[in-house]
Amino acid sequence: MAFKSFKIGKYTIEKPIIQGGMGVGISWDQLAGNVSLEGGLGVISAVGTGVYKKREYTEKVIGKDARPFDAMNFYSYPALQKIFDNAREICGERPLAANVLYAQSEYNRVVEDACKAGADMIITGAGLPLTMPEATKNYPDVALVPIVSTAKALRILCRRWKKTHGRLPDAVIVEGPLSGGHQGFKYDECFMEENQLENILPPVVEEAKNWGSMPIIAAGGVWDHDDIQKMIDLGADAVQMGTRFIGTIECDTSEVMKQMIIKSTADDIKLFKSPVGYPARGINSQLHADILTGDAPKVACISNCVAPCNRGEEAKIVGYCIADRLSDAYDGIAETGLFFTGSNGYKLKEIITVKELMNKLMNGE
Repeated sequence: MAFKSFKIGKYTIEKPIIQGGMGVGISWDQLAGNVSLEGGLGVISAVGTGVYKKREYTEKVIGKDARPFDAMNFYSYPALQKIFDNAREICGERPLAANVLYAQSEYNRVVEDACKAGADMIITGAGLPLTMPEATKNYPDVALVPIVSTAKALRILCRRWKKTHGRLPDAVIVEGPLSGGHQGFKYDECFMEENQLENILPPVVEEAKNWGSMPIIAAGGVWDHDDIQKMIDLGADAVQMGTRFIGTIECDTSEVMKQMIIKSTADDIKLFKSPVGYPARGINSQLHADILTGDAPKVACISNCVAPCNRGEEAKIVGYCIADRLSDAYDGIAETGLFFTGSNGYKLKEIITVKELMNKLMNGE
């Protein structure tokens, strides 16, 4: 069966494939621009833009490792604007999205920055984004795409948005617990059968019907053409895929991170505690061994990256600063980097172009 185009707000996505927004520095101008060029939806992560291009667009950094100082610099608007400008040079007027975490510091400001930079839509997870419309009130053409994990969450969000802002989501992403990075479930809940994507997707599809017409996008563990078809058969209009796009030449992250995932086995990929408060999935690396022995880098909250961390208090409890360790992964520092990947990351065995990957996903090669 041929996959069809779909619309998010006023924007038509030619191929039903959204590239997941991955920070720090995994999905920036090169990856997102090329995914949109090839007919998918490229998504620029707004997380950690302050480390872009060796901190060239960041006003203030601290220490020998050049950590962006405070949220204003970790979420650098000049860097985000440059990333969007570069992506636009690749994909032209095709739709481009920004992913902005609800848990991050200065959420509203960064959403406005993304709109100014040229995002056609905002995607937000890492918390239920009840105030998302407020952040985009001056940009009525920008489509809003929240991420949920249950039909109940979508119902709560739609009720609040309609009552408070008189609008509904332009699309919704339903994410199961096999994704990379932060999960929408507590640790034990990630392993429950009722929370797996194929089981939470149909109820979200049904709930969405109560609110009119909005595309449903399935995410979390989607790997190949057959997975895409399975999700569409279950009622999804499209899928979001993150980890698979790390295995592309155009992916913006370090070669070190790409090779870490390529060399990983299924047993290397674990759920870890995170300063955000929910578990996060990644590779069991040197960092995690050093946390256990007390040899991990000392936590010093320089960037104030996420609100739930409480200026480093939660980071000290779990043993690492998420901003610093994700930045190290982007910089290619294997010893101290935090390497997020979805549960299927071990299946990644080659680095190909975005064009080749999109053809494989669309045609089942």
